[in-house]
Amino acid sequence: MEPAFWHKRWADNQIGFHQGQVNSYLEAHWPSLGLEPGSRVLVPLCGKSLDLVWLAGQGYRVLGVELSRRAVEDFFREHGLEAEVQQRGDFEVWRSGDVELWCGDFFALRAQDIGDCVGLYDRAALIALPAQMRAMYMQALTALLPAHCQGLVVTLDYDQSLLPGPPFSVGDPEVRQGFAGWQLHELEAVEVIQQSPKFVQAGVSSLLERVYRLGR
Repeated sequence: MEPAFWHKRWADNQIGFHQGQVNSYLEAHWPSLGLEPGSRVLVPLCGKSLDLVWLAGQGYRVLGVELSRRAVEDFFREHGLEAEVQQRGDFEVWRSGDVELWCGDFFALRAQDIGDCVGLYDRAALIALPAQMRAMYMQALTALLPAHCQGLVVTLDYDQSLLPGPPFSVGDPEVRQGFAGWQLHELEAVEVIQQSPKFVQAGVSSLLERVYRLGR
Protein backbone atom coordinates (compact mmCIF):
# COMPACT_ATOMS: atom_id res chain seq x y z
CA MET A 1 0.00 0.00 0.00
CA GLU A 2 1.06 3.59 -0.52
CA PRO A 3 2.34 5.36 2.64
CA ALA A 4 -0.54 7.84 2.43
CA PHE A 5 -3.02 4.99 2.94
CA TRP A 6 -1.55 4.04 6.33
CA HIS A 7 -0.99 7.63 7.43
CA LYS A 8 -4.68 8.30 6.82
CA ARG A 9 -5.74 5.15 8.68
CA TRP A 10 -3.82 6.27 11.74
CA ALA A 11 -4.95 9.90 11.42
CA ASP A 12 -8.59 8.75 11.23
CA ASN A 13 -8.08 6.19 14.02
CA GLN A 14 -9.17 3.41 11.66
CA ILE A 15 -6.93 0.85 13.32
CA GLY A 16 -9.08 -2.24 13.67
CA PHE A 17 -5.90 -4.26 13.11
CA HIS A 18 -4.61 -3.13 16.51
CA GLN A 19 -5.17 -5.78 19.18
CA GLY A 20 -6.08 -4.69 22.69
CA GLN A 21 -4.20 -7.61 24.24
CA VAL A 22 -1.00 -9.55 23.71
CA ASN A 23 -1.34 -12.03 20.85
CA SER A 24 -2.13 -15.50 22.17
CA TYR A 25 -0.02 -17.22 19.49
CA LEU A 26 2.99 -15.16 20.55
CA GLU A 27 2.55 -16.15 24.18
CA ALA A 28 2.01 -19.81 23.32
CA HIS A 29 4.77 -20.37 20.78
CA TRP A 30 7.53 -17.82 21.28
CA PRO A 31 9.18 -19.73 24.16
CA SER A 32 9.65 -22.74 21.87
CA LEU A 33 12.16 -20.75 19.79
CA GLY A 34 14.61 -20.91 22.68
CA LEU A 35 16.15 -17.51 22.00
CA GLU A 36 18.54 -16.29 24.67
CA PRO A 37 17.42 -13.33 26.81
CA GLY A 38 19.06 -10.20 25.47
CA SER A 39 18.62 -11.32 21.87
CA ARG A 40 17.45 -8.65 19.45
CA VAL A 41 14.02 -9.21 17.86
CA LEU A 42 12.70 -7.53 14.71
CA VAL A 43 8.98 -6.66 14.62
CA PRO A 44 8.14 -5.20 11.16
CA LEU A 45 5.15 -2.89 10.65
CA CYS A 46 4.60 -3.01 14.40
CA GLY A 47 2.09 -0.19 14.92
CA LYS A 48 1.67 0.36 18.66
CA SER A 49 1.35 -3.35 19.39
CA LEU A 50 1.28 -4.58 22.98
CA ASP A 51 3.37 -7.49 21.73
CA LEU A 52 6.37 -5.16 21.79
CA VAL A 53 6.01 -4.68 25.54
CA TRP A 54 5.51 -8.42 26.07
CA LEU A 55 8.70 -9.28 24.18
CA ALA A 56 10.68 -6.68 26.13
CA GLY A 57 9.22 -8.09 29.34
CA GLN A 58 10.60 -11.50 28.41
CA GLY A 59 14.09 -10.00 28.36
CA TYR A 60 14.53 -9.31 24.64
CA ARG A 61 15.77 -6.17 22.91
CA VAL A 62 12.97 -5.17 20.56
CA LEU A 63 13.35 -3.34 17.27
CA GLY A 64 9.99 -2.37 15.83
CA VAL A 65 9.67 -0.73 12.42
CA GLU A 66 6.64 1.47 11.77
CA LEU A 67 5.76 3.92 9.00
CA SER A 68 3.33 6.06 11.02
CA ARG A 69 4.80 8.60 13.43
CA ARG A 70 1.37 8.82 15.06
CA ALA A 71 1.57 5.10 15.95
CA VAL A 72 5.04 5.54 17.43
CA GLU A 73 3.98 8.56 19.47
CA ASP A 74 0.90 6.72 20.72
CA PHE A 75 2.94 3.70 21.79
CA PHE A 76 5.26 5.67 24.05
CA ARG A 77 2.49 7.92 25.37
CA GLU A 78 0.11 5.06 26.19
CA HIS A 79 2.81 3.18 28.08
CA GLY A 80 4.06 6.27 29.91
CA LEU A 81 7.54 5.92 28.45
CA GLU A 82 9.99 8.75 27.91
CA ALA A 83 11.70 8.24 24.57
CA GLU A 84 15.13 9.32 23.41
CA VAL A 85 14.72 10.32 19.75
CA GLN A 86 17.50 10.54 17.18
CA GLN A 87 17.88 10.37 13.43
CA ARG A 88 19.56 7.33 11.89
CA GLY A 89 19.72 7.41 8.12
CA ASP A 90 16.18 7.47 6.75
CA PHE A 91 14.68 6.61 10.14
CA GLU A 92 13.67 8.52 13.25
CA VAL A 93 14.62 6.16 16.08
CA TRP A 94 12.64 6.31 19.32
CA ARG A 95 14.22 4.42 22.21
CA SER A 96 13.22 3.63 25.78
CA GLY A 97 14.88 0.81 27.67
CA ASP A 98 14.87 -2.35 25.58
CA VAL A 99 12.40 -1.04 23.00
CA GLU A 100 13.39 0.84 19.86
CA LEU A 101 10.80 1.95 17.31
CA TRP A 102 12.21 2.96 13.95
CA CYS A 103 9.81 5.34 12.25
CA GLY A 104 10.16 5.08 8.49
CA ASP A 105 9.81 2.83 5.45
CA PHE A 106 10.65 -0.82 6.13
CA PHE A 107 12.17 -1.11 2.66
CA ALA A 108 14.80 1.48 3.57
CA LEU A 109 16.37 -0.88 6.13
CA ARG A 110 19.94 -2.03 5.55
CA ALA A 111 21.74 -5.15 6.70
CA GLN A 112 23.75 -3.14 9.24
CA ASP A 113 20.47 -1.96 10.80
CA ILE A 114 19.00 -5.40 11.56
CA GLY A 115 21.86 -7.82 10.91
CA ASP A 116 22.02 -8.71 14.61
CA CYS A 117 18.30 -9.50 14.92
CA VAL A 118 18.27 -13.23 15.64
CA GLY A 119 14.51 -13.14 16.27
CA LEU A 120 11.61 -12.17 13.99
CA TYR A 121 7.95 -11.68 14.91
CA ASP A 122 5.41 -10.87 12.20
CA ARG A 123 1.73 -10.79 13.10
CA ALA A 124 0.59 -7.87 10.96
CA ALA A 125 3.24 -7.08 8.34
CA LEU A 126 2.89 -9.79 5.70
CA ILE A 127 -0.92 -9.58 5.66
CA ALA A 128 -0.79 -5.76 5.39
CA LEU A 129 0.98 -5.83 2.02
CA PRO A 130 -0.39 -6.49 -1.50
CA ALA A 131 1.12 -9.36 -3.48
CA GLN A 132 4.05 -7.60 -5.16
CA MET A 133 5.12 -5.90 -1.94
CA ARG A 134 4.77 -9.18 -0.02
CA ALA A 135 7.30 -10.79 -2.34
CA MET A 136 9.67 -7.84 -1.89
CA TYR A 137 9.16 -8.00 1.88
CA MET A 138 10.05 -11.68 2.17
CA GLN A 139 13.05 -11.19 -0.10
CA ALA A 140 14.22 -8.32 2.11
CA LEU A 141 13.94 -10.41 5.28
CA THR A 142 15.93 -13.20 3.66
CA ALA A 143 18.61 -10.81 2.44
CA LEU A 144 18.98 -8.69 5.60
CA LEU A 145 18.50 -11.03 8.56
CA PRO A 146 21.33 -13.25 9.82
CA ALA A 147 21.60 -16.91 8.84
CA HIS A 148 20.71 -18.13 12.35
CA CYS A 149 17.54 -16.02 12.70
CA GLN A 150 14.30 -17.68 13.73
CA GLY A 151 10.83 -16.45 14.50
CA LEU A 152 7.05 -16.59 14.22
CA VAL A 153 4.85 -15.47 11.33
CA VAL A 154 1.04 -15.23 11.52
CA THR A 155 -1.07 -15.11 8.34
CA LEU A 156 -4.70 -15.05 7.24
CA ASP A 157 -6.03 -17.37 4.54
CA TYR A 158 -9.45 -16.72 2.96
CA ASP A 159 -11.17 -16.14 -0.40
CA GLN A 160 -9.65 -12.81 -1.41
CA SER A 161 -12.18 -12.36 -4.23
CA LEU A 162 -14.92 -11.73 -1.64
CA LEU A 163 -13.19 -8.97 0.30
CA PRO A 164 -10.40 -6.60 -0.69
CA GLY A 165 -7.46 -6.28 1.68
CA PRO A 166 -5.90 -5.27 3.86
CA PRO A 167 -5.69 -7.58 5.66
CA PHE A 168 -4.71 -9.67 2.65
CA SER A 169 -5.04 -13.40 2.26
CA VAL A 170 -1.66 -15.12 2.16
CA GLY A 171 -1.96 -18.81 1.33
CA ASP A 172 0.38 -21.54 2.47
CA PRO A 173 2.04 -22.00 -0.98
CA GLU A 174 2.91 -18.29 -1.13
CA VAL A 175 4.44 -18.35 2.34
CA ARG A 176 6.56 -21.40 1.51
CA GLN A 177 7.70 -19.94 -1.79
CA GLY A 178 8.50 -16.56 -0.26
CA PHE A 179 10.51 -18.10 2.56
CA ALA A 180 12.27 -20.67 0.38
CA GLY A 181 15.62 -21.34 2.01
CA TRP A 182 14.13 -21.12 5.50
CA GLN A 183 12.93 -24.07 7.52
CA LEU A 184 9.19 -23.53 7.86
CA HIS A 185 6.86 -25.40 10.17
CA GLU A 186 3.13 -24.75 10.50
CA LEU A 187 2.26 -24.73 14.20
CA GLU A 188 -1.46 -23.97 14.00
CA ALA A 189 -4.26 -23.38 11.51
CA VAL A 190 -7.23 -21.97 13.42
CA GLU A 191 -10.70 -21.26 11.98
CA VAL A 192 -11.71 -17.80 13.21
CA ILE A 193 -14.60 -16.90 10.89
CA GLN A 194 -17.12 -16.84 13.75
CA GLN A 195 -15.09 -14.11 15.46
CA SER A 196 -14.88 -12.02 12.29
CA PRO A 197 -18.24 -10.36 11.46
CA LYS A 198 -16.82 -8.22 8.66
CA PHE A 199 -15.76 -11.35 6.80
CA VAL A 200 -19.07 -13.11 7.46
CA GLN A 201 -20.99 -10.15 6.08
CA ALA A 202 -18.85 -10.28 2.94
CA GLY A 203 -19.80 -13.92 2.38
CA VAL A 204 -16.49 -15.42 3.47
CA SER A 205 -17.11 -18.95 4.74
CA SER A 206 -13.64 -19.77 6.04
CA LEU A 207 -10.97 -17.57 7.62
CA LEU A 208 -7.87 -19.41 8.76
CA GLU A 209 -5.19 -17.94 10.96
CA ARG A 210 -1.98 -19.82 10.31
CA VAL A 211 1.01 -19.69 12.63
CA TYR A 212 4.45 -20.61 11.32
CA ARG A 213 7.77 -21.14 13.03
CA LEU A 214 10.65 -20.34 10.74
CA GLY A 215 14.40 -20.53 11.01
CA ARG A 216 17.55 -21.18 9.08
